[in-house]
Amino acid sequence: MSERAAPFHCPYCGDEDLRPNEQGHGAWECAACSRAFQLKFLGLLAPATSEKSPGREAI
Repeated sequence: MSERAAPFHCPYCGDEDLRPNEQGHGAWECAACSRAFQLKFLGLLAPATSEKSPGREAI
């Protein structure tokens, strides 16, 4: 099984200086803003059944 992809930028400040955090799998820390965060895969979304699905606006 392949290794999971790392985030490219901090979701808070946008900086790219990220390092794995000692909290465990999926935990990262940003050296620029001193925040720690964790990424978690929730699942796949079901494909829309029509163009006017609830919660989605047609463009």
